[in-house]
Amino acid sequence: MRNHTMRRIVAGCLAGITMMGMAKLPADAAREVNAGISAIFSSSLTGDATAAKSASKADVTTASDLQNICGYTVLGIANVENHLNIREGAGEDTDLVGKLPKDAGCEIMSQEGEWYHIQSGEVTGYVKGEYLLTGKEAVQRAKEVKSIVAVSKTQTLNARVEPNTDSSIWVTIAEGEEMQMLDNLGGWIKVDIDGDPCYVASEFVELSEQLPKAMTMTEIRYGEGISDVRVDMVQYACQFVGNRYVWGGTSLSNGVDCSGFTMRIYEKYGVYLPHSSRAQSGYGTKIDPSQAKPGDLFFYGNGSGINHVAMYIGNGQIVHASSAKTGIKISNAFYRTPVCVTRLISE
Repeated sequence: MRNHTMRRIVAGCLAGITMMGMAKLPADAAREVNAGISAIFSSSLTGDATAAKSASKADVTTASDLQNICGYTVLGIANVENHLNIREGAGEDTDLVGKLPKDAGCEIMSQEGEWYHIQSGEVTGYVKGEYLLTGKEAVQRAKEVKSIVAVSKTQTLNARVEPNTDSSIWVTIAEGEEMQMLDNLGGWIKVDIDGDPCYVASEFVELSEQLPKAMTMTEIRYGEGISDVRVDMVQYACQFVGNRYVWGGTSLSNGVDCSGFTMRIYEKYGVYLPHSSRAQSGYGTKIDPSQAKPGDLFFYGNGSGINHVAMYIGNGQIVHASSAKTGIKISNAFYRTPVCVTRLISE
């Protein structure tokens, strides 16, 4: 009788402690943890030690699945077509502080009604819960969309045509830039750079599993003293961030490639460009990269010439249709050394 009573007391205390800990978890995760605990308590009260051990093991497995996915403890994933607005407060009348692209990951810190307080990349704010996957659904989506990223850890990283130092250099990559890993060959990593496969030496990169992260509003802002047309161009172009990359595509909503993106952006402002990055580089006036203003075009190349184009948006950043994996995104303008920069619109 005494042992039976003690078990009830201990079970009650543990339940109280656990419930307080679960207050910060999303509802789905909390229910799963609670189910495992209930099974343990039930078997303990009936004296079935074997069943208790089995339930405890199952609960630990579930908790492990819900934690430490790509560095997140309580994972949320944007379940949207393009991007999810992140706001300063728990309400649609509060200011935007960032955007969470489709399938981007975030750390869920708390819940306020229908809003989740989240952190992703450098952005902390609130998103509507109806557009966020949590619990097992988030874990499953993460397994489907996560990628292995190679980050350059040397000042100038040579990406080569073949996995050996005798092959020609395709492009050079700046320190800290991320590349999607396609294959790990041991001493060499096959990566995707703006849709082109090439190879970098393993010793000069760090690998990590990642989900897309939020963009800060400063990542899509422009410098002061810029003409209204340039300001409008930046705002127009950046609204498509997160949309699909499709080789040969010309639809800003359904899919574009790099030159299709810049072609459509400029078309809105009365400038008609060909659907080719190499051909586009022959239009306008060439300027020094240090003189670039929002709306100017940055061109990048490899050993065979120009093969990529992006639009400058200010603050050392560009917006471009990068690859099938990343879609339309914002990058450092010097993530690759530009071949040339051109200006097509007057002040």
